[in-house]
Amino acid sequence: MGAAWLRARVPGTERHGIIRVQMHRLLCAGIRAFDSLGRPGHRHRVALGNRRAAGAVRQRPGRAPVEERRNLRMKTLIFGCKGQLGVSLADTAPDTADIVGLDLPEFDITNAAAVLEVVRQSEPAAIVNAAAFTAVDRAESSAELVTAVNVEGAHNAAVAARDVGAKLVHISTDFVFDGAATEPYKADAGTNPLSVYGRTKRDSELAVLKETSGAAVVLRTAWLYSKTGSNFVKTMLRLMSDREELGVVADQFGTPTWSDSLAQAVWAFAEAPEHTGIFHWTDSGKTSWHGFASAIQEEALSLGLLDKAIPIRAIKSGDYPTAAARPAYSVLDCSKAHNAINMQPAPWRENLRKMLIRLKN
Repeated sequence: MGAAWLRARVPGTERHGIIRVQMHRLLCAGIRAFDSLGRPGHRHRVALGNRRAAGAVRQRPGRAPVEERRNLRMKTLIFGCKGQLGVSLADTAPDTADIVGLDLPEFDITNAAAVLEVVRQSEPAAIVNAAAFTAVDRAESSAELVTAVNVEGAHNAAVAARDVGAKLVHISTDFVFDGAATEPYKADAGTNPLSVYGRTKRDSELAVLKETSGAAVVLRTAWLYSKTGSNFVKTMLRLMSDREELGVVADQFGTPTWSDSLAQAVWAFAEAPEHTGIFHWTDSGKTSWHGFASAIQEEALSLGLLDKAIPIRAIKSGDYPTAAARPAYSVLDCSKAHNAINMQPAPWRENLRKMLIRLKN
């Protein structure tokens, strides 16, 4: 993106932190005060270690139905544009996409009037809600704030999407499940969240589907990482450089997911108004946090991102207690999404290496 980023002043929108850019040139104002979709609470919750010594969007007269607009330029609002997924949505956007990015501190998704106003002014074909309070452990003592961001924010996005007839893609999480399953969770599986974060994300799904009369997409994902922001991969790389050894939880299982992979699925759903309801998307395969950490080290060593290997001990969740409970098993069955958008994700380790190559370069 670099020097090609452009900011256009649009009357009545700048005070809400709207940034309009051409094509997939996405620029978001300000710094996030809450996470915009990263892996919840990953930074210090699965590992132990010992330290060692563009232009303005062209306005069109009138407004065509979404089904017609999908074949024209597709204006898309992204809530949480500075997070991992928001950045990946910019990087992977189709050539027909005009992106409007919104984020804190200028824009607050909990402000219902502001959300409705900017959506009415922008008249998007699609809205992606990637804004969320994702600090899982802090959420346990901040339930009111978490509910405001995750539930009320999602409700506000859904009401605004319904008002202008936009397709809403709402991002959710594997944390809506309790982890008691022994096989991948299907999209219609019963939910039973174990934490405040999980409950608010479950409630956000219900709010979105209710306010849009089921016309939105709820897209659950898991173990998200990218080359930007704070995430498990970047945390492991730092710890592997700073410490003599690590202990990483080996009894929690899921699927690492590159944010670019998720972004491609989001774009596919945003462009397909015929698909609605709950879907799952992750990369393919499964592993534990310990297996993920081991793969990170192996791939980073082969790419020269680390100088030497350190021992990585397998530990139990009980050895590293946290304020919020995590699902022990949260592998998601993504077949419904695969069939809907005719896409197959790459194996998680293949995408891990691709991301690390980008990080190196």
